[in-house]
Amino acid sequence: MPYKEKKVEKLYYTIGEVAKMFNVNTSLVRFWEKEFDIINPKKNKKGNRFFTMKDITNFHIIYHLVKERGMTLKGTKKKLKENKEDTINNFEVIKTLKNIKELLLEIKKDL
Repeated sequence: MPYKEKKVEKLYYTIGEVAKMFNVNTSLVRFWEKEFDIINPKKNKKGNRFFTMKDITNFHIIYHLVKERGMTLKGTKKKLKENKEDTINNFEVIKTLKNIKELLLEIKKDL
């Protein structure tokens, strides 16, 4: 049985990597970290932030509400406070639909 190398997933991402994922400045990542208590990166002795996948998922939800749907920070905080689970479920549905759309467009292109 041949040896297969497992795909290694990162446990922690730096602030620069998170900013690059969303095409934003690192200052916005820091600002949203202070504004929203659902983003809690680990910090080392030097103060460097290390974000988990949970932090990145939460950041993605905030990014969707603020940048894509145009909500204010106050409105986003209120929405996350009042019905976080519905917001997360809606976000997951939208993410799945976007993936399906991309797949269908790719299939259309190949025809």
